[in-house]
Amino acid sequence: MTAIDTATQVELTAAPADAPATSVTLTDAAAGKVRVLLEQEGRDDLRLRVAVQPGGCSGLQYQLFFDERTLDGDIELNYEGVPVVVDRMSGPYLVGATIDFTDTIEQQGFTIDNPQASGGCACGNSFCG
Repeated sequence: MTAIDTATQVELTAAPADAPATSVTLTDAAAGKVRVLLEQEGRDDLRLRVAVQPGGCSGLQYQLFFDERTLDGDIELNYEGVPVVVDRMSGPYLVGATIDFTDTIEQQGFTIDNPQASGGCACGNSFCG
């Protein structure tokens, strides 16, 4: 499994109206970056797993990593050829969340805009639901 650095943004955006109720959305930039990282891994059995786990200053933190496993109850999505899975426990915390990728001189990495997050922490790595 390969970990991907994440950051939490305070700004919130809504998922597209046609997005499944239990899904996250990848922007074109995020899908493109994940596709490049998957190609670098050189394996075709990996998918991006998006999860919410206990931890961090505010109680919950995001995890983005490549995973070959399929878990019972996984929500399977596909964005421009990028396979994404969300476990059933994380799904409710991620309804309407949008994952983006920023690559500027000031910031590089994945960000998650999540309307389910009621607050965050000063370090930007966790949230409360």
